[in-house]
Amino acid sequence: MICKITFLFISNSTIWGILWMGCSMATKNSADSRTRSSISICIVAGLCAFFYILGAWQRSGFGKGDSIAVEISKSGADCSILSNLSFETHHGGEAGAIDDSESNIKVFEPCPPRYTDYTPCQDQRRAMTFPRESMIYRERHCPPEDKKLHCLIPAPKGYVTPFPWPKSRDYVPFANAPYKSLTVEKAIQNWIQYEGNVFRFPGGGTQFPQGADAYIDQLASVIPIENGTVRTALDTGCGVASWGAYLLKRNVIAMSFAPRDSHEAQVQFALERGVPAVIGVLGTIKLPYPSRAFDMAHCSRCLIPWGVNDGMYMMEVDRVLRPGGYWVLSGPPINWKNNYKSWQRPREELQEEQRKIEEIAKLLCWEKKHEKGEIAIWQKRVNADSCRGRQDDSQATFCKSAELDDVWYKKMEKCITPYPDINSPDEVAGGQLKAFPARLYAVPPRIASGSVPGVSVETYLDDNKNWKKHVSAYKKINKIIDSGRYRNIMDMNAGLGGFAAALESPKLWVMNVVPTIAEKNTLGVIYERGLIGIYHDWCEAFSTYPRTYDLIHANGVFSLYNDKCNVEDILLEMDRILRPEGAVIFRDEVDVLIKVKKIVGGMRWDTKMVDHEDGPLVSEKILVAVKQYWVVDGSNSTSPQ
Repeated sequence: MICKITFLFISNSTIWGILWMGCSMATKNSADSRTRSSISICIVAGLCAFFYILGAWQRSGFGKGDSIAVEISKSGADCSILSNLSFETHHGGEAGAIDDSESNIKVFEPCPPRYTDYTPCQDQRRAMTFPRESMIYRERHCPPEDKKLHCLIPAPKGYVTPFPWPKSRDYVPFANAPYKSLTVEKAIQNWIQYEGNVFRFPGGGTQFPQGADAYIDQLASVIPIENGTVRTALDTGCGVASWGAYLLKRNVIAMSFAPRDSHEAQVQFALERGVPAVIGVLGTIKLPYPSRAFDMAHCSRCLIPWGVNDGMYMMEVDRVLRPGGYWVLSGPPINWKNNYKSWQRPREELQEEQRKIEEIAKLLCWEKKHEKGEIAIWQKRVNADSCRGRQDDSQATFCKSAELDDVWYKKMEKCITPYPDINSPDEVAGGQLKAFPARLYAVPPRIASGSVPGVSVETYLDDNKNWKKHVSAYKKINKIIDSGRYRNIMDMNAGLGGFAAALESPKLWVMNVVPTIAEKNTLGVIYERGLIGIYHDWCEAFSTYPRTYDLIHANGVFSLYNDKCNVEDILLEMDRILRPEGAVIFRDEVDVLIKVKKIVGGMRWDTKMVDHEDGPLVSEKILVAVKQYWVVDGSNSTSPQ
């Protein structure tokens, strides 16, 4: 039998990835070997058809089948059934449990149309019930259990898969985020333009009217952006994330954030463009990132009052900024003498604002490297020895070292993050990092120093080896993973970042999530590898809009959260943030995946389970799912042609 397939491969006389469910109950109960053989053929043929269809499902730009899907459909592989291979399953009575459970699957109905862009923990109506001071109302406020939705968030009518990168950087289909307010509010600032059935992003911004590229060139004259020294960046109050979008071609990846506020859909636009972003704000809670994470931090007219609360917001930036890292501030109050009239603000107010910023920067041991026009750049010193005078400053209150990465819902503090200890005056506190991309597989300083309990250099190297093997198997399960079809990817339980490292490509980026209940806090390691990520508790909704990820990887997530919260809630959240026709790869114990498969059977997902790449006797399995295309009017089909 010849069929078109994207995932089967043969090694050591065993076919990896054969679905052990489906016909397995009949196979088990049949005494006729010929019946068993025919049922086994049924299993493989079904898998062939599933992933052939998966290729055809992948659509881009206005619902037209893209060239990737066409090529997959044309290039079939030989999956002939070989008579000398056994296709029987090795899972005892578990397959029978699947068949029994599927008879009473709970069906989840669509939510009402008003929830199309629902963000549970940043809901606009709920936000207005919280205090407005210090941006408290813009912080995360998740619904209680009895207020959680148990329905499927619909896509807007006319929704299509975004354009492939890099076209998506400049064009977003209007139907996917039909909000024109920014085109009016920012009309003269070159942020965004509405052109027929698309939004166009010219690459401009309030502080870079000549375009983000020209602005970044100015920064690069001071900051080593081009040589891999600067790899990770933080953009506070990012707007539509044009700064982060144009940094990507220089091999710098930015974690951008902005609140869900009156400028509707800022973060949604960023993610539709294929740029990393989350809904977030500097308010009263610590940022969900580890200490010493970013090589560069940036604020371009981000409207953050840096001088208030004794510089608490600058202290928080200092916490997440790596020793030797850079902070860029452009716009008010920089160069206030020449701009106060155009900014329509009093001279005295702007002068005092800049004075406070300069004073706090000095306290933090940031050295000003550049100020020209409306751009100022500071560099954080590399260790405590380079700013000894600060130790005796009566204003310098230091945070407790043991709590630097304990940030989930923790209040921001007016204290300075201490540098890690050093052995020589020239040493970079926390360890010197290699330039990217060598940084990706070099041993991270946190591991080399033994700062992550239970993770040795050998553990790290073995983890990388395993994830290269796992990802290789994934690419045989779904050959379009690194084709450009999947741009925004999430790893829900990222560990040491091995999945993202094995996938590293300009065609995609990975949001590495380290659950707050994970046994090991590894997010700092992930950043030291030149990757980005965030802390999160999967018992709550993620800080993003619906339909913002193309591919989700869930490794051991449901074993980790067993008895911690409702599995159904986690799966519904995955459905909310997954694009129509997006894919999910679950890797977990077989009994866990059986439960997951039952639930998603009522969520308009198509699923298939395959064996571990090391064979059918391994209890860990892989469940692959594809979310069906359907929109707010209830239609359920492939993308419109």
